Amino acid sequence: MEKVLVLLLVALAVVAYAVPDPRGIIIHLEDGELCLNSLQCKSKCCHRDTGLSLARCAPKASENSECSAKTLYGVYYKCPCERGLTCEVDKTIVGSITNTNFGFCHDAGRSRE
Repeated sequence: MEKVLVLLLVALAVVAYAVPDPRGIIIHLEDGELCLNSLQCKSKCCHRDTGLSLARCAPKASENSECSAKTLYGVYYKCPCERGLTCEVDKTIVGSITNTNFGFCHDAGRSRE
């Protein structure tokens, strides 16, 4: 009976060890880790400072912070707003081409003062 119990404990230890780490290698990346697209990041924002810098996962923009409208490219110079906030930005073609279409996050539910 003791041998069966020991065997059962060893089997349980092997199964527990085989459980994968919740932190991903390609997806579910933490803030600060290198990324190629926002879908890889837990925060859903892959951010770069300049056109020549490496993109890293970053937190989404908070209220009254600079932001970018969501894009198809998946890499941002300014992260999109947190949930519940809207990015008030000039969405012109010129702003998109020159990369100057940044705005500020505002709470859409709160009245303007």
